[in-house]
Amino acid sequence: MRFLFKTDYDQDIRLFKHGGQVFWYGLLMALLLAAPFLVDEYVMSQLHFICIYSIVGLGLMLLVGFTGQISLGHAAFLAVGAYTEALLQAKGVPVFISLPCAALFSAAAGLIVGLPALRLKGIYLAIATLAFNVIVEEVITRWEGLTGGNSGLHLKPVEIFGVTLDGDAGFFYLCLGLTVLSILALMNLLRSPTGRAFVAIRDSEISASCMGVNLAKYKTLSFAISAALTGIGGALYAHKVSFISPEQFTLLQSIELVTIVILGGVGFLHGAVLGAAFLIVLPQLISLAKDYLPANVGGTGLQAVVFGLVLIGFIIFEPLGLYGRWLKVRTWFELFPFYRKGMFRRQKSYMKSERLR
Repeated sequence: MRFLFKTDYDQDIRLFKHGGQVFWYGLLMALLLAAPFLVDEYVMSQLHFICIYSIVGLGLMLLVGFTGQISLGHAAFLAVGAYTEALLQAKGVPVFISLPCAALFSAAAGLIVGLPALRLKGIYLAIATLAFNVIVEEVITRWEGLTGGNSGLHLKPVEIFGVTLDGDAGFFYLCLGLTVLSILALMNLLRSPTGRAFVAIRDSEISASCMGVNLAKYKTLSFAISAALTGIGGALYAHKVSFISPEQFTLLQSIELVTIVILGGVGFLHGAVLGAAFLIVLPQLISLAKDYLPANVGGTGLQAVVFGLVLIGFIIFEPLGLYGRWLKVRTWFELFPFYRKGMFRRQKSYMKSERLR
């Protein structure tokens, strides 16, 4: 087991706590940078989607996992970012301006949702965000003069300083770079007073308010930052698929985004990346398994059934998600043979005010 003896305050704010993290994360980054030269086009395409959904998952993780605010309407922010990117590209705006604009417009939409949701929580907040998703989808469908309606909009490959990223490698490096920047930004945000206010709201709004945390300010700020990251993911998604339409941003898309957070592990930044990878890889595994299943079993509804069973299984048997399972495995190897089975069991604690309800 690794013991860290801290001798100065700078050790508390380091991104990497010890040399082992530097080695493994450095090795992972080296493999990702070499991926375009090691794998084929199909695998590269899946890596594109993993990076894109990781950015979106990080935004939703900030809202759900660190602020405790549920959202079933994040596909709406994805749509805002995608359509903003498509419309600005059609006007000839360069990508280093259109991407921040996509994030800005999505953040504005997040503020619109966050302000009325200040008095809502739990299932009522989920219904409010779901309603926003339906409204955005309907607006995109009806406003044909701007969005093209059901006919959709086409996008060209990303062009940066006259260089067109029409190959798999160039676009992958763009997605990877934005993913790494998003992770680093959230890591620093969560160590700041703002991030600690988010976590305080998640743990107990009453206690956070008593400590002087402005609930209205930080809830709306969390919605805005989460929506901004989702908007960036939406802009990259639009370039990846090269065509966007209202059918791509429905309630089912929002549920898939929530699935990323649940499967990866609520409250862990690593969980957003692991959940995105799992969400992209699982359909490929299902398609491979269809060749070995009877014809009447491997139908069109198999993927939905498998996704539902996997989600239910994680909720019941592993509520901490994929990253939580990895923490348990790592701790088992570190403490063997002294590992206790109930080490990660959650203990329910009640405040006096909650006992009277």
